[in-house]
Amino acid sequence: MAKKKKSSHEEHMSESWLIPYADLLTLLLALFIVLFASSQIDQKKFQEIARAFSTAFAGGTGVFDFQSPIEPITPPAEDEKGRQQYQQQQSQNPPSSINEGEKEELKQIQAKIDSYIHQKHLTGKLQTSLTDEGLAITILDDILFDSGSAEVRMKDRRLAAEISALLVMNPPRNIMISGHTDNVPIHNEKFASNWELSVMRAVNFMKVLLENKQLDPRYFSAKGYGEYKPIASNATAAGRMKNRRVEILILPRTDVNDSSTSTQ
Repeated sequence: MAKKKKSSHEEHMSESWLIPYADLLTLLLALFIVLFASSQIDQKKFQEIARAFSTAFAGGTGVFDFQSPIEPITPPAEDEKGRQQYQQQQSQNPPSSINEGEKEELKQIQAKIDSYIHQKHLTGKLQTSLTDEGLAITILDDILFDSGSAEVRMKDRRLAAEISALLVMNPPRNIMISGHTDNVPIHNEKFASNWELSVMRAVNFMKVLLENKQLDPRYFSAKGYGEYKPIASNATAAGRMKNRRVEILILPRTDVNDSSTSTQ
């Protein structure tokens, strides 16, 4: 009797669909990683991720082989170069865009402030210079703030009040307060960078000035430059002390300023 051959083949579902499914998940993961990395605005990380994925998916070339859409950040100039540029700007005479009458007014204000500096023996603390931007008053040597602090010291508030009296003009002028630091990194519970510290020093000093009710806040503004506009080398303690400063810029009058102040 012939034996019946029985098929031992066991039917089962094909698993070939797992390959394209796994590829799809991998591509989705790559997409989300790239989107996340791109949102961080980090040029270096973007390029590293681009290279990694290009190598993995296309053997080193592919969709990521293009320049990042993020504009590269130009690194700040070296201290010495920045100092030379700053001093060159400070030494220049106001350009022809400032008329002769305005130059004379600024010179008169400068003479008044210089007289105060000499009377108070503050030649090592305060300096004035006529620049292409206006009349600059530089407050040097950390006489306003303790190290790492943006609060004007109580013992220096009197000096700030006397400076505010020098800024009372009729009609008033636009005045910009700027903060500057050395290049020593700072990271404490209040400030994550020198930039933040310089901004808050400018703002807090401006607040003290505006305690003088004769000054109109509408004509004041504040900004911080951090360590990026040094006037001396940060390689020495003396140079770093000079770079830690606050500057007051008395701006020249413009037609807009004249029209706005004529109604007061």
